Amino acid sequence: MKTDFDYLKKDLIGPVVFRPDFNNFEIINANQAWSLFFTVGQDDKGLGQEIEFGRFFTNFLIAIGATGILWAIYFSQLR
Repeated sequence: MKTDFDYLKKDLIGPVVFRPDFNNFEIINANQAWSLFFTVGQDDKGLGQEIEFGRFFTNFLIAIGATGILWAIYFSQLR
C-alpha cells in the first residue's frame, strides 16, 4: 500500500499554509480559502474538493453585507 503521507514531524505541527508544498504562491479557490478560515489554517481540504461550498459561503457573506447596508439605509430614513 502506498501513501502520500510523508511529512516531517516539524511540518505536521504548524498550519498547512506554512508547509513547503503549499506555500508556492499558487492561486487557491474559494473552497480552500473558506476551509483555511474555518479550520484556522490547519486544513485546506476541510470542505472537500467541490467549489460549491466556497461559492455558497462567499455569496452568503455578500448577502449578509448587502442586507445590513439596506437595513441601515431603510431605518435611517424613518426618523
